Amino acid sequence: MTELAERAALRRVTPLSEIRSHFPALERMHNGFPVAYFDGPGGTQVPRAVADAVTGYLFHHNANTHWEYPTSAETDSLLEDARETFADFLNAGRTEIAFGANMTTLAFHLSRTIGRSLGIGDEMVITELDHHANVAPWQALARERGVTVRVVKMKPETGQLDWDDLEQNINRRTKLLAIGAASNALGTITDVQLAAEIAHSFGALVFVDAVHYAPHALMDVREMNCDFLSCSAYKFYGPHVGLLYGKQQFLESLDFPKLIPAPDTAPERVETGTQNHEGIVGAAAAVDFLASLAETGTRRERLEAVFSELHSRGAALFKRMRDGLSSIDGVILYGPPAENARTPTLSFTVSNCASTEVARRLARRGIFASHGDFYAATVVERCGQAGEGFVRAGCACYTTAEEIERLVDSVKAISGGRE
Repeated sequence: MTELAERAALRRVTPLSEIRSHFPALERMHNGFPVAYFDGPGGTQVPRAVADAVTGYLFHHNANTHWEYPTSAETDSLLEDARETFADFLNAGRTEIAFGANMTTLAFHLSRTIGRSLGIGDEMVITELDHHANVAPWQALARERGVTVRVVKMKPETGQLDWDDLEQNINRRTKLLAIGAASNALGTITDVQLAAEIAHSFGALVFVDAVHYAPHALMDVREMNCDFLSCSAYKFYGPHVGLLYGKQQFLESLDFPKLIPAPDTAPERVETGTQNHEGIVGAAAAVDFLASLAETGTRRERLEAVFSELHSRGAALFKRMRDGLSSIDGVILYGPPAENARTPTLSFTVSNCASTEVARRLARRGIFASHGDFYAATVVERCGQAGEGFVRAGCACYTTAEEIERLVDSVKAISGGRE
């Protein structure tokens, strides 16, 4: 195959109809309607390959690690394979990948670790734009260690970070910047590479919450130059497992809480107790599922092709959703302007109907959308919607244009009092 043909093959990504065939959940009916899942920002549906990997592990390899019999050795091998898979997913090293229950738990674990060496006079910087999983762990250090926590403002009118405020809050006392790559409430994508440059210029570490970013853009931790990054596999078609990337020198040197007999080498020294082996195997299978949607190349190359194509498809779907919802009287949209970088996630309110009730009425039509503050309570408050919060609709790899039209028509009926 010529180089030109190879590049063309890399660009070929599985059609939407075939992608949908991998997801049994899409066969569900509710009130006579096929279910349209717009709740992906809170957790996506799972392809058969992921469920098969989980059950395959439990049925045929289930054991604890590092013992001298076949199923234990097989478990060791499968976990190492999973680290290799996520190393490709993040452009990291295999020994820079640790697993845990979810991003929130891992963030608390990391904050406790970093906090051991901090005290009065040290500072940390968080942002109003973030999910509280990237807020509360660092705020806890203010109570426990006397650390000062500075909060960078967001701009409610644009749903973006106030960069001037960020630069004013980072200084020589800053030990860590905790920042989100994308807002799970508004879809805002933040330039974490630029944020890392600013923080590193003052000698601060950088922790990135990539939970909402991971399903929509292929990450490159080397390019981001973050020191730590965490995400959760259930947001990109996997089971409920979290992972933490950390630069090798920090995973090896930080004083992570651990049992004395536990391994003291990275990355296992980061992981407490017996891990969710079947979940880790399933999470790796989710990455391999995504890679399988392109035809040729290394796993990383196939992921690049797939994420590029899914980004284009998602952008087209998002435009259709945004244009449709913005044309409805009484519907207010939140988040960045149309021309700004964002994920295909849209939060909105309907003036004559509480968000909880909007979600309930949508569900009657087989449209599953989430509502509330999505643990991004500060974002919702700054946008003037504390209490009821937003309705949130997100596009996933299985979302269709017809489902977008159903969503828009249903919101129009609710807003017009016909539902």
